[in-house]
Amino acid sequence: MTLLRCASRATVTGAVAAVLVTTAGVGVAGANVTLTRVSTDPFTNTTSQHATELEPDTFANGSTVVGTFQVGRFFNGGASDIGFVRSGDGGTTWDTPGFLPGMTFNSGATSSPFERVSDPSVAFDAAHSTWLISSIPLLPNTSVPTVFVNRSTDDGRTWSPPVSIPPPVSRVVDLDKNWTVCDNTQSQFRGHCYTELDNFGAGDLELMSTSTDGGVTWSTPIPTAGHDKGLGGQPLVQPNGTVIVPFESLNGKIEAFRSTDGGQSWQKGVEVSSIRFHGVAGGLRTSPLPSAEIDGAGNVYVAWEDCRFRAQCTSNDIVFSRSSDGLNWSAVARVPIDSVTSGVDHFIPGLGVDPATSGSGAHLGLTYYFYPKAACGGACRLEVGFISSPDGGAHWGAATQLAGPMALSEIAQTSQGPMVGDYISRGDVRAEHAAGRRHAGPGDQRLEHEGRGRPGHRGRDGRSTPGHQKGLSIERQQLLIATGLPRRLPAREARWRCCATGPGPPRRPTARPYR
Repeated sequence: MTLLRCASRATVTGAVAAVLVTTAGVGVAGANVTLTRVSTDPFTNTTSQHATELEPDTFANGSTVVGTFQVGRFFNGGASDIGFVRSGDGGTTWDTPGFLPGMTFNSGATSSPFERVSDPSVAFDAAHSTWLISSIPLLPNTSVPTVFVNRSTDDGRTWSPPVSIPPPVSRVVDLDKNWTVCDNTQSQFRGHCYTELDNFGAGDLELMSTSTDGGVTWSTPIPTAGHDKGLGGQPLVQPNGTVIVPFESLNGKIEAFRSTDGGQSWQKGVEVSSIRFHGVAGGLRTSPLPSAEIDGAGNVYVAWEDCRFRAQCTSNDIVFSRSSDGLNWSAVARVPIDSVTSGVDHFIPGLGVDPATSGSGAHLGLTYYFYPKAACGGACRLEVGFISSPDGGAHWGAATQLAGPMALSEIAQTSQGPMVGDYISRGDVRAEHAAGRRHAGPGDQRLEHEGRGRPGHRGRDGRSTPGHQKGLSIERQQLLIATGLPRRLPAREARWRCCATGPGPPRRPTARPYR
């Protein structure tokens, strides 16, 4: 259940990349990008939906971009395997796609006890020259006893079988929503990698695990001092090594907690803002999970979907807050994609920040999904947009359509509604903006890349959600990577959640986690 994520995950500035879910064969009215296929679903097990690749995440280090995504989505959680794609030239060309080894018996790992795997998150550890992809494996009963981490020491070309993060100390262990980041700063904690997760078996208790050896071994996950509960946390590392983790709490708020000692302990969460959320039409699986990024000076930006600026909360905007210390947060601001009377519904943001910029000169990029008409009933058409700011969110340029429209019948179907992913990703490479998305089209699903030339420089990578075309089967869903967006920055990640039916904070079903 992942979407792609953005800028601060990359260690280099330049191009930006975002991965989104779309449907093949669908017209892209107003879009100014082209598509290149980078992956397709090769699996044939009858228990999942095929030609489906979704919930991608990406990260960029220098000119290397690595994307990861679910392949072969199950209706009630997880996928047959986790796929990966790599570009060594900032998204201009892509290597042959691959699929992580040793994951599930559906993917050919006959000795594995796991049927499915979900929630891929990619990071790079500069101190150990190692790429990491974390994910959660599901047993046949859909419980999750551990978090997997696959490693690559050859710049993302090949990957090891997974190592397991130790389970937390808990009477019941059933894990969810992992996210991994590494300290690539010059702080005393350089080379520490941090994985956020929550234990659904303990009421979504927020947990953190740390590795200091390039992901070979990991500490037993520990809670915050406040035993905070929530999901969708995204760790971010400041230049001094402080780690700030914005997350969606279970009390209807965006909150954040932090560590100042390299992950030995985690402080009690503080409030960023309350949430007001308009339930998205068509039963689409989404919720106000945060998408967070950090600029070169350590200022943290957090974005989510929220309806507070709309009369009677009739549709969502993308809103954001910022902080220099993870403790004190600015008033919530609206991203002015369109007017507050437009009737457009915006959701699943992927926020990116160019790490070579900061403060009032910070370049922000935002990828998001939207309905042109919030009250679309049974005729909802999903589209993907991008907008950027050259000055830390004080002003925003014109929005660009990246993909769509897509019918909800054309994307992966899940027990929590049609799904493109719980988050999106965006990042900065060195030469141009890039965005990725899911696409469904006649006959097969594929991961594609879209580009428009190089109107400037800069770019990064991102996440997104899946989509299909009306009348097509789930097997036509495709994952696409988009490059060549306008020079400002693109977007990053957002996550998932569902089931809010009107104004107010979302309500997560207590009967099952979102995987």
